[in-house]
Amino acid sequence: MALNSPTQPLEAWLQDAKGAWAEELPQVLWAYQTTPQSATGETPFLLAYGIQAMIPIEINEQSLRVSFYDEVSNVQGHKEELELLPEVREQAQIREAALKHRMTSRYNKKVIRRSFAPDELILIRNDIGVNKSGEGKLAANWKGPYKISEVFGKGYYKVTDLSGTELPRSWHACNMKRYYS
Repeated sequence: MALNSPTQPLEAWLQDAKGAWAEELPQVLWAYQTTPQSATGETPFLLAYGIQAMIPIEINEQSLRVSFYDEVSNVQGHKEELELLPEVREQAQIREAALKHRMTSRYNKKVIRRSFAPDELILIRNDIGVNKSGEGKLAANWKGPYKISEVFGKGYYKVTDLSGTELPRSWHACNMKRYYS
């Protein structure tokens, strides 16, 4: 099986294997562990063990890395790498946080913020919850009007119908819109 791209999720890597995915899984996991991740800029193997992984072919074919291996200098060099490991992990964590911040701000640019006040009339999306018999794709998209009875934080509201009966759960503003009579 050929790996298309290291940034693909594991599921996509195993799609071509069909029934033989169990035999392909070790190779896919190895590729994932030794590929630099976009969020951190480092390989998961490096962040876990403090050194870059050596692929099996390097050991079998006697690469330069294996040929010039020196036990004494390697132990000393590995100690130095391990001393720097917390700094490498911290930098990876900073890069990951920056990436998450960029993704959040890019997403939030397109979000339409909605806020409602108590006693304001609203409509609620009809496609949320259990489908009632007789409703299909031609059913109304919005149901209501309803009244805001209580405002919770982060865009959540408690809603009642016009007779004062409270709906059984709280609703988020993304599932509501203003009712204009």
